[in-house]
Amino acid sequence: MTENTAQHGTAAGTEPGAKSADAPGSTAPPAPRSGGTDKAARPAASAAAKPGLLLVRAPGPAELDPGKTRVRRRVLEVGLGIAVPLLLILWWQLAVQQNWIDSRLYPAPQTIFQDGWDRLVDGKLWPDIWATVRRALLGFTLGAFAGYAVGLLTGSMPLVRAALEPMLDALYVVPKLALLPVFLIIFGLGETPHIVLIAVTVFFVVWIQTMASVLTVPEGYREAATVFGAGRRQMYRHILIPASLPQVVVGLRLASGMAVLVIVASEGIASPNRDGLGYLIFNAKELFDNRAMYVGIIVVAIVGVAFSELVRFIGRLLTPWA
Repeated sequence: MTENTAQHGTAAGTEPGAKSADAPGSTAPPAPRSGGTDKAARPAASAAAKPGLLLVRAPGPAELDPGKTRVRRRVLEVGLGIAVPLLLILWWQLAVQQNWIDSRLYPAPQTIFQDGWDRLVDGKLWPDIWATVRRALLGFTLGAFAGYAVGLLTGSMPLVRAALEPMLDALYVVPKLALLPVFLIIFGLGETPHIVLIAVTVFFVVWIQTMASVLTVPEGYREAATVFGAGRRQMYRHILIPASLPQVVVGLRLASGMAVLVIVASEGIASPNRDGLGYLIFNAKELFDNRAMYVGIIVVAIVGVAFSELVRFIGRLLTPWA
């Protein structure tokens, strides 16, 4: 009986004295059961059987023709940028025609555009546009140069930063329009208070951006320049100014929008010659001439976008490496 059992175990492929794979304490891997093959192991087994196999996806349009894909993407972006405001204007026109909204408060876009065109043709709108643009450009130029100079100094000289930063931080949080009465008292009624107000507004934006960009210049750049014997002037010319300019241009674009915003508000509060887009908007509101008011708002938006794009273009000329 014992011999028959041993012979049966040997015939089954199990040596006498060997532990079964299912027995407790066994370290041998379990034998695969009939019909229970792990499906998750099949891809791995297939890959192991073919070590040179590389699974890739079929190339799409972006890979086959990247140039055409970029053009299509750009056309789509431009189309969406035009379609969204156009749909809004069409809905506005329809809402007025169907009396969904009060046309006295929200005139139809068609009448607004017609009023604006008439003002352009008659020459009534150009003096207001030029007055606002002139004040914004003068104030922006003064504030940008002053903010950039102070930002370079406070960013590169710790003692200058310690002396000026607390005071400038305190003045930065003051609403700039709150300073207009102070400038009117100091400089009197005229162009100067408005130009100074724009300059102060732009100064703080450019100063903060310039100082932050100078402080983030890698220390290795300065150390390398020092090793090669660069003096203070060469450090500014070859290291600090080129490294900080791209971020400064971003600050200038932000400041350009704020300059237009502040000059329109200041003109609405105290226009020196009763001109400017701000005066047009606020005066039309007082006279309940909503068409003229919306014309002024639209022109301000156009001037702001043009100003920002001009600053971006100048920034590309100044930073061709960025």
